[in-house]
Amino acid sequence: QVQLVESGGGLVQAGGSLRLSCVASGSIFSINLMGWYRQAPGKQRELVTSISSDGSTNYADSVKDRFTISRDNAKNTVVLQMNSLKPEDTAVYYCHSIVRIVRVGILGEYSYWGQGTQVTVSS
Repeated sequence: QVQLVESGGGLVQAGGSLRLSCVASGSIFSINLMGWYRQAPGKQRELVTSISSDGSTNYADSVKDRFTISRDNAKNTVVLQMNSLKPEDTAVYYCHSIVRIVRVGILGEYSYWGQGTQVTVSS
């Protein structure tokens, strides 16, 4: 089994910064994609940013030039640095990963989610 454990988050004033971390653990063969989604009250979960195993990144337009994603492949860790935070960034942030594991002798890709961490930005 694979677990994604998030840390960071909290309450910050507008214009401030926060850093989220996520560590994947378990019987992992390799990790393809790692990323962050968020869900605000009454809204659908949306992709914030992702990073592939070769370091290619993708950002939602709303966070470009403010958020930075990075990963440490050796430690199965992904970090989201959030700067210039706005009240509209308030949401529960979820770590997501596409992980390759071996099940009954077969290598396959599976999707995993963290438990979520609250980010609240006050105006």
